[in-house]
Amino acid sequence: MRTRGFEVRPGNLGENITTLGLDLECHPLGTRLRLGASAIVRLTGLRTPCILIDRFEAGLKDELRGGLLGPRFRAGVMAVVSDGGEVSPGDSIRAVLPPPPHLTLPPL
Repeated sequence: MRTRGFEVRPGNLGENITTLGLDLECHPLGTRLRLGASAIVRLTGLRTPCILIDRFEAGLKDELRGGLLGPRFRAGVMAVVSDGGEVSPGDSIRAVLPPPPHLTLPPL
């Protein structure tokens, strides 16, 4: 986002977990992410950029929507906690796919 003129840091947009190098949008609905040693969250949908994002920085909502050539959304994913546990910066994240058929994450 910085290369496009936006200064967005982890936590600025309400996210609880910030990841690097994971293409979460491509994971199917119901994918479970194991965070650290014991925490598990289940993916439930794509986070749709809303007007509150523009209140943080004007024009950011349209940038996060992607475009014809970009990803559908860049605002992250929504998930529910299946198993709680301690999560720390730098912890590993492992994706466990649900059984087929795989459904795409819906916009929420």
